[in-house]
Amino acid sequence: MIRLEPRGPVAVSRMIVVSLAAGGAALVLAAIPMLFAGLSVFEAYALMIKGAFGSLFAFTEMLTRATPLILTGLAAAVAFRAKLWNIGAEGQLYAGALAAVAVGTGAISLPSAALIPLVIFAGALAGGLVMLGPTLLKTRLGVDEVVTTLLLNFVILLFVQMMLEGPMKDPMGMGWPQSEPILDEAALPKLLARMRIHWGLVIALGAALAVYFLLKKTVWGFEIRAVGENANAARHAGIPVTTTFIRVGLISGALAGLAGVGEVAGLKGYLTADLSPGFGYSGIVVAMLAGLSPIGVVFAALFIASIFVGADSMSRATGVSNYLADLIVAMALLCVLVSGLFLRFKIRIVGRNAGQEVSE
Repeated sequence: MIRLEPRGPVAVSRMIVVSLAAGGAALVLAAIPMLFAGLSVFEAYALMIKGAFGSLFAFTEMLTRATPLILTGLAAAVAFRAKLWNIGAEGQLYAGALAAVAVGTGAISLPSAALIPLVIFAGALAGGLVMLGPTLLKTRLGVDEVVTTLLLNFVILLFVQMMLEGPMKDPMGMGWPQSEPILDEAALPKLLARMRIHWGLVIALGAALAVYFLLKKTVWGFEIRAVGENANAARHAGIPVTTTFIRVGLISGALAGLAGVGEVAGLKGYLTADLSPGFGYSGIVVAMLAGLSPIGVVFAALFIASIFVGADSMSRATGVSNYLADLIVAMALLCVLVSGLFLRFKIRIVGRNAGQEVSE
């Protein structure tokens, strides 16, 4: 008979090793469909590495792709730490982008030094308010936040499409459903000339450090961790569980909203319904691969971004679909979940009749 026994506290070093092993296992498993497609595995991975790191342009493109992944990964990580299962980062990203466009396309006339912070604040606020609804439903009525946050993704995307076809449609857009462009005064500056990388990366890295400090060095962080470990015990210890959930919801939604701000104000310059290729959902993989560590989220986002950018380059060179990147990401998540089981539990085999342990 197989029995699972808790291992107790897990060392950070072991979590890092397990995450690295999960990423490596995903690459090994992804080699199987490559072989069926007639590719040389080593050549395919070499092309992926070259596509992500082979030139300054490739490297900056990888960092650009990693920027929203860091923010949505942080959004998932901080929420999951409190066992608030936010699956709605995709919708919160679009809400942040919509708010950034509403403020940054001429509604308010201010110099860049004032308008850029206002656009950032508007996007963060919009994302936080979107997450506030499911959080209140969970704390007040016991409604499952997985369902509400997931369904809100579709509601918000439909609302964005309605706005882009209606009051926020660009009259100079040749009929395309897109918003008016962000003003130059509201756009995030580029980090390198003639490259797409922008100050959103700095904001994302600053957010990672801020979340790390919040979770590790503050009373709020202690309360978040305590609620995540055992909400009932935290309540009996005098921790305001409902207030903690609301804080976590607002922070998580705000981080996802910042991802939307970066995509419209730093990268694309205007809002369309296909702004995100699934950054909100990929952020969950990033958070899980990082073991919910804010600093780990940065490295996990770089790993996932390098796969996406490298797969695009490999696809152009070999003619194989770049959906291979989605396959690797999905396998990485599965490997993380399986490795997490072995990280938290020991597997013991005991005798069926005597109940005596025979092996481990």
